[in-house]
Amino acid sequence: MKNPIGWFEIYVQDISRAKQFYEAVFSVKLEELKMPDIEMYTFPMSEEGYGASGAIVKMADCPSGGNSTLVYFTCDDCAVEEKRVAENSGNIIKEKFSIGDYGFISLVTDTEGNMIGLHSMK
Repeated sequence: MKNPIGWFEIYVQDISRAKQFYEAVFSVKLEELKMPDIEMYTFPMSEEGYGASGAIVKMADCPSGGNSTLVYFTCDDCAVEEKRVAENSGNIIKEKFSIGDYGFISLVTDTEGNMIGLHSMK
């Protein structure tokens, strides 16, 4: 097995607000995937890169927040994205802290109440 995660989805209630939040925090452009009965915007993908890609999703009967799965986004310095979270109506749950030899993480919530992790080596 290479990387065990092949895809992730973050469920949201207000897709426009969530799209604006993630684009601002990570300085990326999310692209719409056209699907019947589902609104979905994907994060940038590369089949040759490390890690998994995923999307923000609005789907009936799939509420946001309150789940027990945590997705970590890789950053150059998670303090940078942590600052952008606060500037874009998200909340910082735990400011950047060391996890020893494995780098640093921040725990934050998006505009929809979903907790996400930010990870960097510096």
